[in-house]
Amino acid sequence: MVNIEINGKALSVPEGSTILSVAQHAGIPIPHLCFLKDINEIAACRICVVELEGTQRLIPACNTQVEEGMVIKTNSPRVRSARRTNLRLILSEHNSTCTTCIRSGNCALQTLSHDLNIHYQPYRLQPEKSRVDLEAPVVREASKCIKCMRCVQVCDKIQGMHIWDVAGTGSRTTVDVSFNRLLKNTDCTFCGQCVTHCPTGALTVRDDSNKVLRALADPEITTVIQVAPAIRVAWAEAFSLSPKFAAAGRMVAALRRMGFDYIFDTNFTADLTIMEEGSEFLERFTHRSKYRWPMFTSCCPGWVRFVKSQFPAYTERLSSAKSPQQMFGAIAKSYFAEKQGIDPHKMFVVSIMPCSAKKAECELPTMKDACGDPDVDAVLTTREMVRLLRSDSIVPTDLPEEPFDSPLGSGTGAAVIFGASGGVMDAALRSAYYLVTSKNPKPDAFAAVRGDNPWKESSFAIPGAGTVRVAVVSGLSSTRALMEALEAGTVDYDFVEVMACPGGCAGGGGQPIHDGVEMAEERGELLWDLDARSKIRFSHENPDVKALYSEYLKEPLGKKSHHLLHTDHAAWSVPTKEKA
Repeated sequence: MVNIEINGKALSVPEGSTILSVAQHAGIPIPHLCFLKDINEIAACRICVVELEGTQRLIPACNTQVEEGMVIKTNSPRVRSARRTNLRLILSEHNSTCTTCIRSGNCALQTLSHDLNIHYQPYRLQPEKSRVDLEAPVVREASKCIKCMRCVQVCDKIQGMHIWDVAGTGSRTTVDVSFNRLLKNTDCTFCGQCVTHCPTGALTVRDDSNKVLRALADPEITTVIQVAPAIRVAWAEAFSLSPKFAAAGRMVAALRRMGFDYIFDTNFTADLTIMEEGSEFLERFTHRSKYRWPMFTSCCPGWVRFVKSQFPAYTERLSSAKSPQQMFGAIAKSYFAEKQGIDPHKMFVVSIMPCSAKKAECELPTMKDACGDPDVDAVLTTREMVRLLRSDSIVPTDLPEEPFDSPLGSGTGAAVIFGASGGVMDAALRSAYYLVTSKNPKPDAFAAVRGDNPWKESSFAIPGAGTVRVAVVSGLSSTRALMEALEAGTVDYDFVEVMACPGGCAGGGGQPIHDGVEMAEERGELLWDLDARSKIRFSHENPDVKALYSEYLKEPLGKKSHHLLHTDHAAWSVPTKEKA
């Protein structure tokens, strides 16, 4: 322990602590902009400067460790003046057209400018020229970049993809795609973690809301919308509603007010995914010699892009099942269109997803199986949905709860946990156990795959099939470690669930942004709670899924199922790590 003094307050603190962490623990506020604990502690912004007695220069609090006898002032006139000067210099290179910026009202730079009472700018404005590319789901506007380095550090340390880097020298120094590439030509997985950790509007997810609004305004178009499991525990954060009040039914009511003709639940096709993927796993597991192991889940498009670019030899081990989003689009434009007598060419399918990579997934050339048109026409993130509700002056607190439409609106507890890390594995094992034994296991029999540990592993005995060795991993740095362990032969699994975003879809790149706060674990716990309170907790017991097989698909892995619900992941390309 070392003894220091901050603003006249004597403190005894652990050796090796930074001034910022000590101050935060003691309830002493120090403003900061670029700082992310354990990720970005490089003092790039110089907003967190403090005064150290006996030292001429101000020092950054975020990466200066405490030493015995330090006397620190965090808000002296000299410190306040330096912070305001540093912030004005940052603003002089920032495109401050806040009224038209997506992050207005949720921007760390904007908030700090208000907090530090910045009301005029003495320096000449010289924002960097932007080269905006809307072909990729992730969009960068250079004029709004403050060179905080968060995106670089998040991509390097959390995701291990090294897409962003420092470019240029001197006054031309900036952050850009590494090796002078366009983002669309890289091996980026489009996970969006750089977006959710950017303090400004420099990195955003491409906004496709106008495409949806045009479809809603066309009287000849039937609009169908699906809502992913993870949305229901995050959408109302922007309206400061409690999770209990912000039920899925109130979200359905809001979307109905927007004018969508049919509002369905992606939980339906999450259950369908379990039937197809679970059956596929059992087919492989009971004929082990025909296949290479392990089998990987395929519902996360960021993970699929990752394995195709970083470990292409493992692509054949992916489940051939489409993601729930794409299964829904195919079923909506085939089974549902036939059932309702709707021309699928005049049906516009929209997805509300917690994920930016889903935008790229729906544009793949292999996702046009129902009628030749894209199975899913547009993907909106949770944030885009919130902006649309606000633009239509819809106030969720004024709305009653309304049900999803039928027959693609039902889901089980096993489906809702798709939004949490471990959920897909848990749900798949529940139904795999039943498909082998004709008996349901206890719903919580596979709880070992749950939790916020980024890499979990366990083994479960399924009577009549054997012991299944499973792993669950989230976050691409952890995924890379698992894949390298598989290559080295130090681990051995039968079934692996992978989610590109830490914590799974609950922490996806399209979810509401809370600067400096990670919400995946909290949202995931809400999803597990919804599962525990569900009347039906097994995908194979979903009555509408049973009806779909009875009336249309006939059986899992059947001819029609294979055409609509499965895909060849090798049929499209992504730059590999050697060529990117």
